[in-house]
Amino acid sequence: MPIYFYTPAGDYGCFSNFSRHGFEVGGRYWPTAEHYFQAQKFAGTEYELHVGRAPTPKEAATRGRTRTEPLRADWEAVKDDVMRSAVGRKFETHADIRAVLLGTGDEDLVEHAPGDRYWGCGADGTGLNKLGHILMEVRARLQLQAAVAD
Repeated sequence: MPIYFYTPAGDYGCFSNFSRHGFEVGGRYWPTAEHYFQAQKFAGTEYELHVGRAPTPKEAATRGRTRTEPLRADWEAVKDDVMRSAVGRKFETHADIRAVLLGTGDEDLVEHAPGDRYWGCGADGTGLNKLGHILMEVRARLQLQAAVAD
């Protein structure tokens, strides 16, 4: 039975990039995965810092979606890996939400984002669900690490 998530509320709210589970990457602290992901569109620029300092994940998303600042040239090629890095660091950093992710076993994880057919499943459920797939990849890696540790 698939597990659907979208907002940072509820049993699986920690799967949302808006959940308040910060982490460090490259010597910098990011308050949410959304902050990190959106800021990386402008890596190495002053605007990266502006996005990273947004007071909320929603504001980080708004700042990251601006097209008044140029996106890094390789964004389309690296965006999945940037998301993979953010999700991995988030669940490596926080034992409580790592337990939630591992507790999903082998269930399909689906971001039920009606307006997003790339990261989510879209309104009709036929989207790519890239975030869900990345969460399942991270879960498989963490399951393997836990098995090796035992």
